[in-house]
Amino acid sequence: MALNKQTLIDLYTTMLTIRRFEERAYKEFFAGNLVGFVHSYIGQEAIATGVCAHLTKEDRIVSNHRGHGHCIAKGADMKRMMAEIYGKKTGYCKGKGGSMHIADFSIGMLGADGIVGAGLPIASGAAIAAQLEKKGNVAVVFFGDGACNEGEFHEALNLAGIYKLPLLFVCENNHYGVNTAASYAMSAKDITRIPEAYHIKNRSVYGNDVEIVHQAAGEAVALLRKGEGPYFLECMTYRWHKHFLSMALEDLRPTEEVEAWKKKCPVAAFEAKLLQQGILSRSDLESINKKVLAKIDEAVAFAVESPYPAPEDALNDVYSA
Repeated sequence: MALNKQTLIDLYTTMLTIRRFEERAYKEFFAGNLVGFVHSYIGQEAIATGVCAHLTKEDRIVSNHRGHGHCIAKGADMKRMMAEIYGKKTGYCKGKGGSMHIADFSIGMLGADGIVGAGLPIASGAAIAAQLEKKGNVAVVFFGDGACNEGEFHEALNLAGIYKLPLLFVCENNHYGVNTAASYAMSAKDITRIPEAYHIKNRSVYGNDVEIVHQAAGEAVALLRKGEGPYFLECMTYRWHKHFLSMALEDLRPTEEVEAWKKKCPVAAFEAKLLQQGILSRSDLESINKKVLAKIDEAVAFAVESPYPAPEDALNDVYSA
C-alpha cells in the first residue's frame, strides 16, 4: 500500500532528525564536550524510523549501545537525551547513565544497554507483560548481528517461540561486531536460519530503504497485535563510523567497502525520491532541515546550561539486586 504524503514527510523528518542529532554528537564528542563512549547510528536511520512509526507509547522497545536513533524515533526528548550524554543532572538518567543507557518509561522506551545482547531478555519480559495485559500492545528489541552470537539471543528466541510472545526481533545487521566481520564470526551465515529453528516467522530486508522497512515492520506488528506469535526482522545496513567514536580505535573495515555503503545513504536516497515524486521541494527540504537544526541547537544549549549532578547524589537511584 502506498504511503500518504504526510507519512512520507514524517518518515523523512525523523530520519533527518536522527542524522543531525548524531552529527552534532560527533562534533561535540571530538570537541571534548561529551563524557563516556558514543556509538554513532549514522547510516542506520531508516530502521529505527520505519519500525517505530508503527508503535504507540504503550508499546515497549529495548535498545542497545547504538541507541540514539531508537530513542528519537520512539519520541524521546532530545534535550534530556543531550543532557544525559553531557552527563548533566537534567538528563534522562540524571547524568549517570550516559549515551548507552538512555531510558524513558513514559513513552515505552525501556532503555539502551551497553552489554551486547542484554536487551533481549528484557524485551522478552516486556512482551510477557504485554501478553498478560491483553491490550494488543507489542514489544520490540533492537540489536546487531554481533548479539546473535550471545546466549541470551537463543534464550529469548526460545522463550518467545514457546509462549507465542508479541515480540518483534529487529536485527540491524551492519555486518560487523567492532572490527570482526559477521561473515567470519557467524557459522550460520544467514541469520534468518536461526529463528527458523525456533519456528519463528522471519524476513530479511534492505535496511537502508525506509519504505521497505516500514512496510515489513507494519506487517510484522500487525501479526503480533493479533496474537500470532513473535517475528524476526533482519535489516541489512551499515554503520558509517567506527564501532564507537574515538581517535584511538582503529577502523579495520575495508575503506572501499565503507565508501560504497556511504553511497547508499538512507537519508539522501529517500530525499532524492521525495524530490523526484514532487512530495517535497528544495525549499521544503531546507525548511525541515532548519527546524531540525534549531531543535538540536536548543538541546545542546539546554545541556550546556544544565548543572552536573551533585557529589552527594552519587548513590541516589543506584540499585543492587
